[in-house]
Amino acid sequence: MTLEALRGDADALGDKLTRLRRAIHAEPELGLDTPRTRDKIRAALADLPLEWSEGPSTTGVVALLRGRAGDGRSVLLRGDMDALPMPEETGLAFASTTPGTMHACGHDAHVAMLAGAAELLCARRDHLRGEVRFMFQPGEEGWHGARYMLDDGLLDPLPDAAFALHVMPNAPFGILAGRAGALLAAADQLEIVVEGSGGHASMPHQTRDPVPVACEIVLALQTLVTRQFDAHDPVVVTVTQLDAGTAHNVIPDRAVLRGTLRTLSPGHRERLQESVRLLAAGIAGAHGLTAEVRIEEGYPPTICDPRAVALGSQVARELFGPAAFLPLEAPIMGAEDFSYVLEKVPGAMFFIGVAAQGSDWAACCGIHSTKMMLDENAMPRGAAMLAGLAERFLERGFG
Repeated sequence: MTLEALRGDADALGDKLTRLRRAIHAEPELGLDTPRTRDKIRAALADLPLEWSEGPSTTGVVALLRGRAGDGRSVLLRGDMDALPMPEETGLAFASTTPGTMHACGHDAHVAMLAGAAELLCARRDHLRGEVRFMFQPGEEGWHGARYMLDDGLLDPLPDAAFALHVMPNAPFGILAGRAGALLAAADQLEIVVEGSGGHASMPHQTRDPVPVACEIVLALQTLVTRQFDAHDPVVVTVTQLDAGTAHNVIPDRAVLRGTLRTLSPGHRERLQESVRLLAAGIAGAHGLTAEVRIEEGYPPTICDPRAVALGSQVARELFGPAAFLPLEAPIMGAEDFSYVLEKVPGAMFFIGVAAQGSDWAACCGIHSTKMMLDENAMPRGAAMLAGLAERFLERGFG
């Protein structure tokens, strides 16, 4: 089958997708518990021939569509549901009504696009051979929601392929982009506690001052990155906090560093953690102090299967023309918990540009901004892309 009809069918859903997105945007929810968002999704799709399942750990749901053309492959499409703990300053008529909570990463649009894809594919059910699973997932913003849904068995048996879309508000309207291999980084939280012995600031020789030692560790971490790791497999270490002391004339007993470790491969991730521990302990020990390194592992790197990216490129160009797909030259050092799915299932995540048509897209506020906005006219395009990915994979696989 050709995908041409998907464009018109998706455009016809535009008003419905906008209503769903705005309803979710106005009532954002955090973390793994997003019952109002789940209920809005189920109500929007209540008339479709979908089989729903939910696990004990989250309010995430998976909707199953069985094609009528016989057994075949299985494909997963995912959209995340949770918002961020931050105020909204967009001035939109449908702005958040929950203080200190905002859909600033576009998950409201992700849900709307996935719901649109479900409608499109249900309408084409007679021609589908195999099954499509629609994964509506909470807890992407640091809560490991995808991992919980996997652990709950909601994706069992594992599908043959998996795809997701992520909006990019500072990218040209409607452009679809991706790359084979590492797309996004692993993100681990770093804390280094330097323990010394404080005293009066006028007599530092009678203390073991942790502050200059902490500063030395910060500088040495930058040297570690550039001298121990290949620039073609990038590593980023960023210290964002240095907490020490209570008064201008008191040397504290301890100094605490906090920051983030970003890596694009499992090997460099493991090696970086080990190197940071050795470095901090060595520098502290050289000054007669100790340093305890604590690393809280976040999401693994998001690795896209080359076959899935090639399929995405073909689908985008068939739907929207030869200039519709942009191959990304380099990874982005942000992180995504769709990586948990891609660790187990071949697939890919793609970006869709949602800057307003005709705007200076490079000047638009990015994700996680209190003023982030998107052009809702891009959502039918995203719904068509997701539906096209599923239809093409069920029809041809990665071939």
